Amino acid sequence: MKVTDYSKVAEVYDSNPFRFEEIKVDTDLEKYIQNNRKSSYHFLDLACGTGIYLSHQYNSFKESNINWHGLDASQEMLTKAKDKVEDVTLEKGFAESLPYEDGGFDVITNNYAFHHFEGKEKALDEIHRVLKRGGMLKLHNIDIYGMKNWWVYHYFPSALVEDYKRFWSKEVLFSELSRRGFDVRMDCSYQMEKIKVADYIELAENRDISVLTLIDDVEYNRGLYRMKQDLEESPERKVTNDFSELICIARKK
Repeated sequence: MKVTDYSKVAEVYDSNPFRFEEIKVDTDLEKYIQNNRKSSYHFLDLACGTGIYLSHQYNSFKESNINWHGLDASQEMLTKAKDKVEDVTLEKGFAESLPYEDGGFDVITNNYAFHHFEGKEKALDEIHRVLKRGGMLKLHNIDIYGMKNWWVYHYFPSALVEDYKRFWSKEVLFSELSRRGFDVRMDCSYQMEKIKVADYIELAENRDISVLTLIDDVEYNRGLYRMKQDLEESPERKVTNDFSELICIARKK
């Protein structure tokens, strides 16, 4: 599988407004704290990127005495994260070889990033190793197998081919977590609607969606041209768009 070079994306990553609009207080983290009362907690945001999710949770749980950690493979993304968070330990590293002691974390989150891991089996082994017994892994991602009409795939068809190489199906993910001794629950959401192409052309031009960096420039420019042509023909042009997400909660036995 191809791997996104986030050193080339970091500068434009935060300019995508959807990345900020979708971040809410993590109710699963909130429930975990409510059900596991203790004097302090250790939290890891794995593949923390520019710290958007991490900074929001940090500001939302200041009364919970959480020791916050973030790890990412891109130094450029971590540099952006440092501008957002304080009193958070940020480290460069890889999910396949986590630089932490056994059983050190109560909660590990991984948002829209599991598909980037080249060694997914090893990453799960490492997550299991560094989680405390009874600890929680929360994995949040898109479910590409349930959203073949996503606008990205509509205008950039080869993007779907690349994503098939990167994403596990939810069935495979469930199986791999279960056989490592996790209690697993998955919740999936789905929506289909007509969207205005004009609302998404800037996102395409920004090219910060990871799969758009993996397709070749010819394919990318062809898809961008199609979007612009559609808008020239009809500024109000709409296309059918579907979107599917999964939230996986896995507890270490």
